[in-house]
Amino acid sequence: MMAKTRRRQKGSSMLEFVLVGIPVIFVLISLFEIARGMWTYHTMAYAVREGVRYATVHGKGCASPNTCQVTIGQITTVIQTAGVGLPASTTTVTFTPASGSASSDTMTNQLTSTTVWPPSGANAPTQNVQINLRFPFRTILAVFWAGAGRPLNDSGTFYLTASSTEPIQF
Repeated sequence: MMAKTRRRQKGSSMLEFVLVGIPVIFVLISLFEIARGMWTYHTMAYAVREGVRYATVHGKGCASPNTCQVTIGQITTVIQTAGVGLPASTTTVTFTPASGSASSDTMTNQLTSTTVWPPSGANAPTQNVQINLRFPFRTILAVFWAGAGRPLNDSGTFYLTASSTEPIQF
């Protein structure tokens, strides 16, 4: 009688794993991917905030005889230093002054820019400067989101953005 009971219970461990184990594995993978996405976003937010702070204290009247204006390349270097782990080749940096046109390109290309920023006419105290970062975040979770909608494309990539705006101090 005991042998019949054991034979009937032989497949129950496999069934229990399928019913419990697979969802637990999915939850763990999801947890790590969400944590990685949040780390990336917070890194971007910190980096762009540091870049804006650097730019706002290097305005028109920051020192006598006004020799401390900075270039887009210098500000991008500050952003790259603060944004540990952000790949410069895929992260897009957009500099938007209070007036005039914005400069937008990858971090790699912005590092070599010698354009003074903020430009004259938009570098007076109290005028706002804005810097945006855009990073293509690729996730394995996209495999499970078939037809998930607009922000996700075929490659499992969606874009994380961070922005900071502050008035020029000096």
